[in-house]
Amino acid sequence: MSFLKMNRPPRHMSLNAFLMATGHHIAGWRHPQAQADAGLQLDHYRHLAATAERGGMDAIFLSDTLAMLPGRQDALSRMSRTEHFEPLTLLAALSSVTSHIGLIATATTSYNSVEGVAESFASLERLSGQRSGCNLVTSSNAMEALNFNRDQHYDHADRYRYAVHFLREVRQHWAEQGVDPVQVFAGASQSGQAFAAAHAEVLFTAQSTVEGARSFYANVKKRMLQVGRTPEQLKIMPGVMPIVGATQAEADARLRQLQDLVDPQVGLSLLSDIAGGHDLSQYPLDGPLPDLPHTQSGVSRRHLLLDVARSEGLSIRQLYLRMAPARGHWVVVGTAESIADQLQYWFLTSAADGFNIMPPSLPTGLDDFVDGVIPELRRRALVREHYTGRTLREHLGLQTSNSMQGARAYA
Repeated sequence: MSFLKMNRPPRHMSLNAFLMATGHHIAGWRHPQAQADAGLQLDHYRHLAATAERGGMDAIFLSDTLAMLPGRQDALSRMSRTEHFEPLTLLAALSSVTSHIGLIATATTSYNSVEGVAESFASLERLSGQRSGCNLVTSSNAMEALNFNRDQHYDHADRYRYAVHFLREVRQHWAEQGVDPVQVFAGASQSGQAFAAAHAEVLFTAQSTVEGARSFYANVKKRMLQVGRTPEQLKIMPGVMPIVGATQAEADARLRQLQDLVDPQVGLSLLSDIAGGHDLSQYPLDGPLPDLPHTQSGVSRRHLLLDVARSEGLSIRQLYLRMAPARGHWVVVGTAESIADQLQYWFLTSAADGFNIMPPSLPTGLDDFVDGVIPELRRRALVREHYTGRTLREHLGLQTSNSMQGARAYA
């Protein structure tokens, strides 16, 4: 691929390790080398953090939800991602056994207090030596409402209006305390893009094609200019699941092994979750996806699900097998060299500033990426050879403090 050889990057690709207990593939916990109860094992996360730091990755990232995942109990009992440590507590522990890698945790603006979020991340920022990141979300899991004495989730538009107010107040608290966690956001809806363009410094997104990723990237960067920000102030990082093999055939076999381990009830539950909690068990598995009712849960991922189902004419079974690896994120299967080729292509053609790496199973999936793909990216000068700074802002090249400036403006 001459394009890849002729173009040397003017900047480094950002890489985060998105850690989900036993891995992102819905059947990752059934992999022979996985540990089913890893979500509650500190040594497991210590190993993962050390591996990611050995690879020079910018940060580790943990998602969270304040309710059980939607779905039937018989399906949830066949998953291993329903029990895990609370992210901020876990990252505080990992801050003492790491020295460089960033630590990003998720918190919802819908069901937390401003003071609680501000104080928790201020503590993590100090404990880690300015390596923290705060991923503010508006809650895609509508089940959270029931845990906070509400009959139903907040309206999607209302959630984003409140999130702007919430972020302003949090930044005010941080400015008063002299701390500045990196502001992260995850989402792709129109409201989410507007929020990210105005406020985020890192944006996680699900993009399954390079064309879609380029369009999304260009739109968000354009929105930034419209609100007085420069494109360099935000890192757009699509999620990607790399399945690495010594040969293409071996990588393909590794994906097939995981796909063969998908329990139909779990696959159906995953689809129901993405569909906004709508029960799909009443429909034939080999029939088409039915029309879905309106939901107040996550919007962007639901749209992605519908687009894939309709454009490719997939049955419910085919659709849950498509979503099983990475829930609609980009899945790339191949050798370390071919995976590096594809990451480089996205990076150099304005589809991404970096990637949120989603190992299919853990710890092996992260080991494969760090020991195989990262050395290949280093040979191409796409990522740094070693850390040149100690803070998350330095890793990401975010030299100006948007959070502090914004807080002072709101004061």
